[in-house]
Amino acid sequence: MRTELFDFELPERCIALHPVSPRDAAKMLVVQPGEALRDGVVGDLASLLRPGDAMVFNDTRVIPAALEGERVRGDAKAHVAFNLTKRVDQNRWRAFARPAKRLQVGDRVHLGGTSEMCFAAALDATVSARGEAGEVELAFDLAGPDLDAGIAAQGQMPLPPYIALKRPPDETDRQSYQTIFAKQDGAVAAPTAGLHFTPELLAALQARGVSQHFVTLHVGAGTFLPVKAGDTSEHKMHAEWGEVSAETASALNAVRAHGGRIVAVGTTSLRLLESAAAEDGALHAFSGDTAIFITPGYRFRAVDVLMTNFHLPKSTLFMLVSAFSGLETMQAAYAHAIATGYRFYSYGDASLLMRQG
Repeated sequence: MRTELFDFELPERCIALHPVSPRDAAKMLVVQPGEALRDGVVGDLASLLRPGDAMVFNDTRVIPAALEGERVRGDAKAHVAFNLTKRVDQNRWRAFARPAKRLQVGDRVHLGGTSEMCFAAALDATVSARGEAGEVELAFDLAGPDLDAGIAAQGQMPLPPYIALKRPPDETDRQSYQTIFAKQDGAVAAPTAGLHFTPELLAALQARGVSQHFVTLHVGAGTFLPVKAGDTSEHKMHAEWGEVSAETASALNAVRAHGGRIVAVGTTSLRLLESAAAEDGALHAFSGDTAIFITPGYRFRAVDVLMTNFHLPKSTLFMLVSAFSGLETMQAAYAHAIATGYRFYSYGDASLLMRQG
């Protein structure tokens, strides 16, 4: 499909730079294909779901993957910044570099602190490879838990570019850009639909008879990038690591067998569940990388309802929601959201989408 089909004009005023408080006070647009759009708030969620439904959350935890420092090449130094995107092994990470043109294979980079300070304050690496579109591979001097500690000490929360270019990260982002059920370290971007949940909302869902289940997908920065290819068939997704346990797969299969719906919280949960589903829709244990790319025409196997934020024009995520509820339906929903003041992107408002057909 032509990428331009998924383009739309988004005014700057619609981009949320900070979250609302409390989290479940965010607006939520309910989208049922073939029916009128309904405006609400995230706090209404329990009344919109049925007893016996199952919500699936991504329990990945965002690491402070935004790093700044110096490139050192002989006596020449230059400022560089990195957003870590995917761990390769115990001491190597792939990263988007800014500006990438300043880096060559073999360059040394010094990230924070000074070399005389303790390991947690100094983080040094060598550029071990260069990729496309500003991506490089960094081989750190530290490895394993020591590297994790160094990144935690020197890094900042990796806010998406549409926020980071307008304001620097601050200490509040360490809490705001993390779900309350974050558990498994490894994401370099938040599963943003999960940011709307509070303990009170989780309790209301439990009281409604909606079960809660957890999967893990370590979100990579590539998820949110716009598609630059002219046709979707030419776009290559970045792989992300995920896991669905056998226990979770079994529990969700039982929900479906008893007439309940599977409600994915976020496109990350949906993509992982669809990766773990067989042709007949049965879920199986899954552990490994997924690069599933969902566009209109895809036949959904596992997910019945999707809760998600509002996404970038020409992004793989807008393509996914268009596949889920229909392109014309989502074009109308986004036009309504823009006209009525919904807030877009990671810190923005939510939508509750019903599957077409």
